[in-house]
Amino acid sequence: MNPQAKLIFITSLLLGTTITISSNHWIMAWAGLEINTLAILPLISKSHHPRAIEAATKYFLVQAAASALVLFSSMTNAWCTGQWDITQLTHPTSCLILTSAIAMKLGLVPFHFWFPEVLQGSPLTTGLLLSTAMKLPPITLLYMTSPSLNPTLLTTMAILSTALGGWMGLNQTQIRKILAFSSISHLGWMAIILTYNPKLTLLNFYLYALMTTTVFLTMNSMKVLKLSTLMTAWTKVPSLNAMLLLTLLSLAGLPPLTGFLPKWLIIQELTKQDMAPAATIISLLSLLSLFFYLRLAYCTTITLPPHTTNHMKQWHTYKPTPTLIAILTTMSITLLPASPMILTLI
Repeated sequence: MNPQAKLIFITSLLLGTTITISSNHWIMAWAGLEINTLAILPLISKSHHPRAIEAATKYFLVQAAASALVLFSSMTNAWCTGQWDITQLTHPTSCLILTSAIAMKLGLVPFHFWFPEVLQGSPLTTGLLLSTAMKLPPITLLYMTSPSLNPTLLTTMAILSTALGGWMGLNQTQIRKILAFSSISHLGWMAIILTYNPKLTLLNFYLYALMTTTVFLTMNSMKVLKLSTLMTAWTKVPSLNAMLLLTLLSLAGLPPLTGFLPKWLIIQELTKQDMAPAATIISLLSLLSLFFYLRLAYCTTITLPPHTTNHMKQWHTYKPTPTLIAILTTMSITLLPASPMILTLI
């Protein structure tokens, strides 16, 4: 892709995100979401492969429908209350429509079907943007409207997302699809706590974005797209593989790694809100996603598979690990002891 064109699209992404997260008026927030959608489409379809074109088409249709629903819910609210302010969304019907619209934008169950397909059709760097940066504006809108949203609906969607994100990722062999189902599962954790402690939702999102960025950049550096190539990648960059193992375990939420922090705080907050059954269910369902993270970790470093693969062993390269990946990995693994400081910042 032409560097000037790429610069324009990345700048538009930053502009759209900034407009949405800093706006008070629904029309401005909607305009920011539209700029974001239009800027990411060329980045998805830049390879001109039929699968990439299909992914871009699916992404456009879903995001256009979700944007229309955002506009519809804000107009319904303005019609009934005379308020265009984002924080003044009080009409129950508007709240339900908005929850559905943002669930479509994020890929929460039952509107999750597009996300694995779109991620599978995109390059790894675009997949990284779709999994992290593109989720920030919708999560910000949820954060601003959180007092008005229906807790029962959000809890139901959250538990279903964690369940389906875990179940559907179990038999996948494509790494981008595994990361898509991992994203759906994490979104469930963010949604369940939204109405009770919205700051924990944001904290969970920031730490999820940090760990996912590390995994995507590592995979991109090793040029790995499926499990069979991951099995032979240990010969190429052993140090990067060891770092990937720890990051995957952190993404799974195992103590004493960074990923344990948001899960621990969310379970604690749910118990305080007399929602111990929901906390128990979502904790048990996260064991499903733990299985496929362990499978990825097993393929990455632990041992050679018992069967022979069709892939040649790759040459060991003596390139140093990129500095950005090293910094992100360190943060993805070691932030748990700094949790008191993180909690004072949010």
